[in-house]
Amino acid sequence: MNNYPSILLSEAVDQFASLPGVGRKTALRLVLHLLRQSDKEVEVFAGALTRLKQEVKYCRVCHTISDQEVCPICQSHSRDKHTICVVENVQDVMSIENTGQYNGLYHVLGGIISPMDGVGPSDIEIDSLVARIEKEDIHEVILALPTTMEGDTTNFYIYRRLQNTTLHHSTQLLNDTTPLKISQIARGVAIGNELEYTDEITLGRSIVNRIEFKM
Repeated sequence: MNNYPSILLSEAVDQFASLPGVGRKTALRLVLHLLRQSDKEVEVFAGALTRLKQEVKYCRVCHTISDQEVCPICQSHSRDKHTICVVENVQDVMSIENTGQYNGLYHVLGGIISPMDGVGPSDIEIDSLVARIEKEDIHEVILALPTTMEGDTTNFYIYRRLQNTTLHHSTQLLNDTTPLKISQIARGVAIGNELEYTDEITLGRSIVNRIEFKM
């Protein structure tokens, strides 16, 4: 039992400790830090969290976090509109962007297939990925999922859904039956690693040196 001198202090510590990676000692330090701040500073802090929850959206195209209905990456005219990089979460988008080695589009699945956790294909954004590829002029899909059993399972499922897809739009006018290119990041990322915790140089090289996906 924690011997906090205030019920309000205890409740605040409980809330901070509920955040991922935050233990009770760290939570207590954060709460005590806030108590030392001015009322104005705490109001600004609380207001930022409130606006974050109320105003931040998920891009209706790629599902990353955005202040708008369509994120700046999807709207950008300077991005390669023919390539989609498939990632597990928003953190992975940020990690890949930080490498400066990729200039295409993204698709955030919002998770990976994990039967042990009750997560199936219908629980993540795979159908919307297939719909994008059928609608947009996509030439290559890069699978940049974790190098784990669950990541590999998700890669395989996506590959099976897309393996018979042919290029659309501009190539279709030429009666082209070129298949969609499906690749995966090179295994410079260690087995079992999450992209979020991979250094930028290694991750960047893994994107640049991607290889064709094979079963």
